[in-house]
Amino acid sequence: MELRFQCLGPEHWKADILLAPVCRDEVLHEASPALDKAAPWLAIAPAARDFHGKTSELALMHGHPQQNIPRVLAVGLGRREDMTPAVLREALAGAVRFCRDHGYASLLLPEALLARLPGGRERLVEEAAYAALLALYDFRDLKKEDPEAPVDPQWLTLAFEGEYVPDAAHAAARRGERAAQAVMLARDLANTPPNMLAPQDLAERASRIAHQQGLRCTVLDEEALRAEEMGALLAVGRGSARPPRLVVLEYAPEGHEQDKPLVLVGKGITFDTGGICLKPGAKMHTMKCDMTGAATVLAVLTALAEEDVPRRVVGLLACAENMPDGGACRPGDVVRAASGDTVEIQNTDAEGRLVLCDALSYAQKMWTPAAVVDIATLTGACAVALGTEVAGLFSDDDALVERILAAGQVGGEHFWRLPLWKGYEKNLKSQVADICHMGPREGGAIHAALFLKHFVSDGVRWAHLDIAGVDWADSVQPLGVCGATGFGARTLLELARGGV
Repeated sequence: MELRFQCLGPEHWKADILLAPVCRDEVLHEASPALDKAAPWLAIAPAARDFHGKTSELALMHGHPQQNIPRVLAVGLGRREDMTPAVLREALAGAVRFCRDHGYASLLLPEALLARLPGGRERLVEEAAYAALLALYDFRDLKKEDPEAPVDPQWLTLAFEGEYVPDAAHAAARRGERAAQAVMLARDLANTPPNMLAPQDLAERASRIAHQQGLRCTVLDEEALRAEEMGALLAVGRGSARPPRLVVLEYAPEGHEQDKPLVLVGKGITFDTGGICLKPGAKMHTMKCDMTGAATVLAVLTALAEEDVPRRVVGLLACAENMPDGGACRPGDVVRAASGDTVEIQNTDAEGRLVLCDALSYAQKMWTPAAVVDIATLTGACAVALGTEVAGLFSDDDALVERILAAGQVGGEHFWRLPLWKGYEKNLKSQVADICHMGPREGGAIHAALFLKHFVSDGVRWAHLDIAGVDWADSVQPLGVCGATGFGARTLLELARGGV
């Protein structure tokens, strides 16, 4: 669906259907003079009396078919005092899907209806664009065309009353559009079957995107990884016929080439069997999503380049496939990480922290970061602790934590800060190596975070996002279907937009 803009006043607006978000118990046709002018017949529409504006309530009203606006879909937002951008997102997403299911090609949303709501004019314009585009997401690339399937609307028009579209509102809508595109790219990558997205495939995809967007891209193959002494990353990929890669993306707009970069590090396990410590078969197919961290980093760098954000950002995609063949690493193996530390591997299904530790070392070797944020579907323990709606956040930097929480709040991605409990560091001691890569089952997410922290130098601002549990949806969500969620893409995009 294309995002368009229209002005010159409600008498000139034209669309198959107008979306009218209003709060509870507000008279629909009195919600805005613009609405009354665009669809004057609303005052006598019988269905308007049956609409109460409850949260996500929808009511379709018909005028004469020859009018510029022959239909209005009233969209309930609940009580005005409870209205938030999140409420608007979910309500508009439901309205847009309703329009798709009923075959409406052109949708119109009066900006005046958003301006009168609590939350800020530009902020709500951004969220409206984001929600409308993301609501229609579906991964259809590998399916035959279904002639019976509903067709997406062709466009959503944001309508303004003046003679021109205000620059701030236009910019806000485009921000929402780019955020939606970033989440959809992350979802597309994570939904791609693992036989079609090996580490080298993901690296090639990143290279193509980088070329299109003007990003700098370097791909470290096995030989380069050995030269960098990335024994931990190489160990994870040892059991696969498809070798690992480290993808390095850099966005450095003119005038910011020498800035200290924000470095984003994503776990890119394109499929995780668990290796020798084989996972149970149930739901193993969802392990194609174990590269969601890398997918979100790639999506964020793409969006930053399109938006021309004035700051330097580096993205590292630590990619491998965790498979169990005769060459696979074993429980009890000791490998040498890029930091020079020897690492005892006790469970090959705790592979994500191994690829990340080498990527973290590389980030600090190559740059002096303003901050480093890694994102990974790292531990089932985090999913058990926080469920399917909240991700884990680990950091000793209070200011960075607040920035990440605020960035997540913008797009409705929720994080909960968990402790880097120093007392648990003793659980990572090894009898045969410098460090063991895991501790006991209890506190598993904390032990994983402490292992990563071991590879972060003193004084480097660092945060770890554990998105296990929120990367995949088993049921339809307000802003998406079943499958990959792209969780984290908007948070990291907002973090990069706002600085750290």
